[in-house]
Amino acid sequence: MKKDIHPEYHEITVAMTDGSSYTTRSTWGAAGDTMKLDIDPKSHPAWTGEHRLVDSGGQVAKFNKRFEGLGLKS
Repeated sequence: MKKDIHPEYHEITVAMTDGSSYTTRSTWGAAGDTMKLDIDPKSHPAWTGEHRLVDSGGQVAKFNKRFEGLGLKS
């Protein structure tokens, strides 16, 4: 392996949506950082079977803003 071309591999803490956390090794962030998850296996519809709309000002909001004036007239 070539020296000094690989990212630093260190320990971080991952915080789940329910408040639990665990420590793992990663190249993300800096040593000791905490990665806070918005969606994880405990809250994602693919694992829970519960369908909910997950949008934090993203695609759905953009769609609604773009097409708000095209409602059906009765």
